[in-house]
Amino acid sequence: MYGRIRQQLSDTLDEIEAAGLYKHERQLTTPQGAHVATRQGPALNFCANNYLGLADHPTVVGAAREALERWGFGMASVRFICGTQTQHDQLEDELAEFSGHQAAILYSSCFDANGGVFEVLFGADDAIISDELNHASIIDGVRLSKAARYRYRNADMSDLRAQLVAARSGRSGNIVIVTDGVFSMDGSFAPLVEICDLADEFEALVMVDDSHAVGFVGPTGRGTPELLGVIDRVDIVSGTLGKALGGASGGYIAAHQEIVDLLRQRSRPYLFSNAVAPSVVAGSLAALALARDSAHLRVRLNDNAARFRSAMTDAGFELLPGSHPIVPVMFAGQDGARRAADVAETMLANGVYVVAFSYPVVPLGKARIRVQLSAAHTSADIDRCVAAFISATK
Repeated sequence: MYGRIRQQLSDTLDEIEAAGLYKHERQLTTPQGAHVATRQGPALNFCANNYLGLADHPTVVGAAREALERWGFGMASVRFICGTQTQHDQLEDELAEFSGHQAAILYSSCFDANGGVFEVLFGADDAIISDELNHASIIDGVRLSKAARYRYRNADMSDLRAQLVAARSGRSGNIVIVTDGVFSMDGSFAPLVEICDLADEFEALVMVDDSHAVGFVGPTGRGTPELLGVIDRVDIVSGTLGKALGGASGGYIAAHQEIVDLLRQRSRPYLFSNAVAPSVVAGSLAALALARDSAHLRVRLNDNAARFRSAMTDAGFELLPGSHPIVPVMFAGQDGARRAADVAETMLANGVYVVAFSYPVVPLGKARIRVQLSAAHTSADIDRCVAAFISATK
């Protein structure tokens, strides 16, 4: 019976390859860091979410190593059976405090966190209003809920108002506005002040996925709500341990106490997934402490992003505007996807690791290479990356 579907699958894979959209996985032969090695050779890494450079930080690695001896390798259980160690509760308490919320709950990933929140909190009488560029995990999570679904154009407050009017019309249930804090393919910030103002006007909740901000955005690294002064106006924050906070795995929801308590009782990805591994919990605690107390890393990261943006602009490249360490280098036009892919391959061959993104990950005609800066990069690293772009595009 497999023969028929096998041909269909092969045809689909051939179409993906022909369109230049096939995602090839390159094997690293070293730990994650600003300098890595692949099977093609050593390379500067400009495509990791390792914003603070903590993925191979000796303090984080040491905490994880010690945890293996003290706490073991895995939990072999979900949290409510026998999968909760004291350090799990400690990490949840510290994440809640760091995000400015009453409570937090750990998940195996932020994808699971977003996948497990909407079904529990919002039913058939409610409405979810989502930014069109929200992460795939939010889209999938919303699909699991019976709530009415509305979508507004990216960061368009006039359209958000229109969707709120439509959602509120004849509806007495709850409404939640959900947005990424930072849109991962653009490096742009959500207009959270205006979103919270509209939420107040229409008596709606606000949820922010702050995965590309927690630990390094804002004066003390508490993310976009801190940067924009709305910590006390955001009801739910989802975040990840898999980016700036050590880069391992795990995610969380931080929110009002009652929200977290109900998620702990009914959120399926939480109830039916093994607890986060002990070494990951310990390493994440160490990474969170470093993020909290290392203002110099945030300063260096911001300086690196500014240096790269300035040098690339001077070299004539088209960048999406912004200040975030996600810097999209654009390759417009019908052949943009192929050109971006070719440039990325050439750069890797020259020892600079970047990745091209094209449709359907980004809109048609807006292919790009998403460069991600880290506090672990030096000025020489950045200058070499810019030089590699110039050489590859020639």
